[in-house]
Amino acid sequence: MKRFDLRHLGADFYTKMGEILESRLQNGEVGILLFELGEFSNVAKSAEFAKKNGCEILNSVRFNHCDWTLVVRKDSNLASQADSADLASQA
Repeated sequence: MKRFDLRHLGADFYTKMGEILESRLQNGEVGILLFELGEFSNVAKSAEFAKKNGCEILNSVRFNHCDWTLVVRKDSNLASQADSADLASQA
């Protein structure tokens, strides 16, 4: 289990989050991502982003009045399923 604090990035945390999900988490490993809430839409966007990057959402909770915690598990099978679904929707 690894913890990543993205709060210092404000609303621009998606690039770093993608890098973490892609290269810093091993298949089956759990990651705790802490980011600044800002707008509540960041929560839904980050959960969808994690799913598209092959992660299962284990938990998503408000950390305090301005921060959010997203707990994910990297699953290479989910990534391949997401790719297949994207290809099917493009056809």
